[in-house]
Amino acid sequence: LPLSSCVSGIQMLSVQPDTKPKGCAGCNRKIKDRYLLKALDKYWHEDCLKCACCDCRLGEVGSTLYTKANLILCRRDYLRLFGVTGNCAACSKLIPAFEMVMRAKDNVYHLDCFACQLCNQRFCVGDKFFLKNNMILCQTDYEEGLMKEGYAPQVR
Repeated sequence: LPLSSCVSGIQMLSVQPDTKPKGCAGCNRKIKDRYLLKALDKYWHEDCLKCACCDCRLGEVGSTLYTKANLILCRRDYLRLFGVTGNCAACSKLIPAFEMVMRAKDNVYHLDCFACQLCNQRFCVGDKFFLKNNMILCQTDYEEGLMKEGYAPQVR
């Protein structure tokens, strides 16, 4: 298969007793079971059509499979390996689906990009951050910005 990906349907078919047994694309043995799977224009034992990552039987998981880079995958593993979460709001680069992210409203960030966009201070658990005009700010820079605009934040 080329490196592009494709989604294919899986059909479960009854094996007709009067037909010549078909060869399984997974194990190359004849399929003598009551049912066989048809996917990617090939025939498979139910046990042989499995996800290359988690080994789940694809005929049971759903009626589709995903292929990319010569791998046959279930939807979950395909998205984990090749999906994207979106673009980082700070650096604009793609974020792979399996990478940890930070979210602020509708924005998604790489962990390393989630920092004050004025002083580059990284945030620790429990730190306050502010989202102003789609910029992430630490508390100090946010309050300084408010002072410049002519009104002080409410201190409680």
